[in-house]
Amino acid sequence: MILADLKNIDKSKIDIYLERLLDWLVDKAFDIGIALIFIFLGTKLVALLVKMLKRSFNKAGMESSVLGFLVSLIKGALYAVVFIMAAAIMGFQVTSLVAILGTASLAIGLALQGSLANFAGGVLILIMKPFKVGDYIIENDKKCEGEVISIDIFYTKLKTFDNKIVVIPNGNITANSLINLTAENARKLNITVGVAYDSDIKLVKMVLENIIKECKYYEKDKECNVFVDSFGESAIIMGIRFFVKTEDYWPAKWEITENIKLEFDRNNISIPYSQMEIKVLNNNVEHKGN
Repeated sequence: MILADLKNIDKSKIDIYLERLLDWLVDKAFDIGIALIFIFLGTKLVALLVKMLKRSFNKAGMESSVLGFLVSLIKGALYAVVFIMAAAIMGFQVTSLVAILGTASLAIGLALQGSLANFAGGVLILIMKPFKVGDYIIENDKKCEGEVISIDIFYTKLKTFDNKIVVIPNGNITANSLINLTAENARKLNITVGVAYDSDIKLVKMVLENIIKECKYYEKDKECNVFVDSFGESAIIMGIRFFVKTEDYWPAKWEITENIKLEFDRNNISIPYSQMEIKVLNNNVEHKGN
């Protein structure tokens, strides 16, 4: 049946179409040649740009999976531009095609707005490196904190101190501030403690300085400060500040806090606490609190 239909095709119409095609090819021979040269040079330029991008991304330490995905996306977009421009050189009307592609891109972008924001956030994190795997961060929007265990295209995963996994969209991270607690090799430990107003301040400072010097975590090549921080309602607030290695921050804090109580007891330095005095005068109860 199909063969019968093919035999019934008017051969003169086919000849007319072939003749028109030949005339078009002859008429556009120069433009076609220019377009082919443009495609050749354009593809070479795209390859060069992609190579430069790969080198830049490798220097930035981008994850290999992310690098491959991003490079493929950029390469496809650049090739599309080259072929659209080549079609325009040959005389094709590409305005409508560009408008259709733009409308489709806009529709897809609106539909995937959240995902695109997370994707862009992931790219920014991997390029700018505000943190890396192994860092301990605090995200200031939802106050999520933990050790970074993976940075993916759309999400970043944290492991909390109690071994929970927190998954944060990358768009949220890049849209808000965060604190990287392990960005530096050393951290300054800041501890305050209250002492009674009748305490010998010089003795208190000497005891605190000795506690710091005897601490095995104390970075002796860095500054150490012991000072009167403020005057509270029932105590003089003493402050101590010194540097420790980032990984020793919590062990140092716990050790110093315990040793302050032990050394204060040995030197009869009291740590005041809020208390209430009750006096009975002529069957009336008088309350005094501090």
